[in-house]
Amino acid sequence: MQFTYHPQSSVDFLEIQEDTYKYLFKARRQKISDEIYFRNLDDKYIYLYKVIDIDKKKAICKLISKEEKIIENSKKLHLIWCIIDPKTIEKSLASLNELGVYKITFLYCDYSQKNFKINFDKLEKILINSSSQCGRSSIIKLDASSSLDEFLQNNNDVYALNFSSQLIDEKKESITKLIIGCEGGFSKDEENKFDKEKIVGFKSNLILKSETAIISAASKILI
Repeated sequence: MQFTYHPQSSVDFLEIQEDTYKYLFKARRQKISDEIYFRNLDDKYIYLYKVIDIDKKKAICKLISKEEKIIENSKKLHLIWCIIDPKTIEKSLASLNELGVYKITFLYCDYSQKNFKINFDKLEKILINSSSQCGRSSIIKLDASSSLDEFLQNNNDVYALNFSSQLIDEKKESITKLIIGCEGGFSKDEENKFDKEKIVGFKSNLILKSETAIISAASKILI
């Protein structure tokens, strides 16, 4: 772990309870006088605390120092992900966070199963744990849009990932917003809504799962 998340990080005396307490003082066996790094993931500071008191249900840590430490990808990539099985999204999210994806907007496409619902609280917990592991000083911003039409109406310069002779490698410097389809890809009606000059693909004729496609695309653009 590069740091531990606590929403109150920055206060002079930090009270550690519940799951964070169990992790730090039961699993990791931190003890009095140990120093622990914390972030609140709202500001860009990392905070160093010293453990000054431990009892059976909580611990108290005292702030020693703070340092502005921004660890982010230099490019901001906004992914628009047509909704798939939430369990699959949950499994892929940490990898996207580690790659440095800036934002993900979820929306229902023609081939999305409408009974799938996104649990944003659960996704945020996954992202917090991911950033704690990889050291990122923020988490992916999460959003939702009611439809593809609404998103395209309110956003410019949107690329779409699909089968195309125009390779994503050739356009990756220009791509800041990229739509990825769900299982089954895009319908013909949806394909007709995209700017033909902004449809990109991979140098492969294999059909990728949505989660494979989104991680592969983010990797090509960001790394």
